[in-house]
Amino acid sequence: MNDLENEEQSRHVAEPAMSAAAIDGVAALRSVFQRVNQAAEKAGRASDRIRVVAVSKTKPVSLIRQVYDAGQRSFGENYVQEIIEKAPQLPEDIEWHFIGNLQSNKVKPLLTGVPNLVMVESVDDEKIANMLDRVVGNIGRKPLKVLVQVNTSGEESKFGVEPSGCVGLAKHVKEACSNLEFSGLMTIGMADYTSTPENFKMLAKCRSEVCEALGIPEEQCELSMGMSGDFELAIELGSTNVRIGSTIFGAREYPKKN
Repeated sequence: MNDLENEEQSRHVAEPAMSAAAIDGVAALRSVFQRVNQAAEKAGRASDRIRVVAVSKTKPVSLIRQVYDAGQRSFGENYVQEIIEKAPQLPEDIEWHFIGNLQSNKVKPLLTGVPNLVMVESVDDEKIANMLDRVVGNIGRKPLKVLVQVNTSGEESKFGVEPSGCVGLAKHVKEACSNLEFSGLMTIGMADYTSTPENFKMLAKCRSEVCEALGIPEEQCELSMGMSGDFELAIELGSTNVRIGSTIFGAREYPKKN
């Protein structure tokens, strides 16, 4: 994982003055890693097996750059237009995760516009898997890691395959999409956290079923679960990938509607 203190020391003299928002973001990033380490220790897990994805939707490139300069390398975006505008303005060694709902007509712009996209976490049907597979093959990029998104809370407002369908979709990705690398499962817990433990336990159950069906060890199947309000619980329940936005960057800044 990121050695924030070494990164900070190596740039201490030359680093320009940071804005208050950037200082807050860097301090918040350190706090997140401390909390990840504590949650991992509590669960008897190695913290270097848990990836922190800094979710930067609606945030300016300047603030993302400050968090990058503090040592963070994994960033996530929810909207294709945002990520294809931001990625070219930022260092090429950023590992971008696309975590929002992806429409078929946005697949080619996403893959051609973000060469350093390392993972799509939101594959929720065969159609989008097939489109990703086709475009990856056509543009000749290396196989793309994907997660199958599972709707573990049963909310109609959420995207994701039903738990009963996750084995079938995972099998389709692994066996029929040669340009994709099935890498695990993703879910979003309920916003009010009332059933979040059950949501996360359901995803872990889905992983067991998927791994048995595909004949792969569970260590090779990621669990992307946990956001700003529940990532410590997610780590205790086995998450390997937590998606942290507002805790690092502050509240979202959506454009005001006329």
